Formats: sequence, C-alpha cells, structure tokens
Amino acid sequence: QVQLVESGGGLVQPGGSLRLSCEASGSIVSINAMGWYRQAPGKERELVALISRRYGGTAYADSVKGRFTISSDNAKNTVYLQMNSLKPEDTAVYYCYTNTIAGVYWGQGTQVTVSS
Repeated sequence: QVQLVESGGGLVQPGGSLRLSCEASGSIVSINAMGWYRQAPGKERELVALISRRYGGTAYADSVKGRFTISSDNAKNTVYLQMNSLKPEDTAVYYCYTNTIAGVYWGQGTQVTVSS
C-alpha cells in the first residue's frame, strides 16, 4: 500500500499563498503521475494539477492556470503545489493523488480556506 502524507493547508487571505506538500511512502512501485485534486462542499472532486513522472509534462485546471504551480522531487516521491493569488473560490479540501502501476491512491485531504 501507498500512504500519502500531506501538509501545508490552512487559512489564508485572498491574494495570499500556500504551498502544499505530499510525500508518498510505503510499497511504492512505478508511479505514473502525482497531483492534486480538490473538493468543495456540495461539488464534485476536480483535478487541480498533475505532473507526469513517466511521460513528463504538467496539466492544470483552467481555473488555476497561471496561479498554481506543481512540482515534484522524484527521488523523495514528493509532490508540491505552490498556490499563489488565492481566491475564495479556491477554498476546498485538497487531496494528494498518485497514479501507480498498482492503482490510484489518495491522501487524507488538507483543508485550504481562503477568506478575509
């Protein structure tokens, strides 16, 4: 099994920044991609950002392009999400995600609240 440990969530004012971190540990096999999803109350979980280990490249939701940056330290099996210019609509539970050859794994979620 793979365990994803997240950190960095919290309360931030509009226009502020947060950096989320997620480290994968456990029985890690081939990782195809790591990334972040988020889910606001009453809404479906949506992809925020994804970084591919096997194929390279990144992908972002249109709503966060230009504001969020995903990066990874592959040697540490860690993925980061730098979130700048945060908006109230970014408020959600953010879930770390990894897609491996053995399946998909999720973190426990970390709350990000953007409010004045």
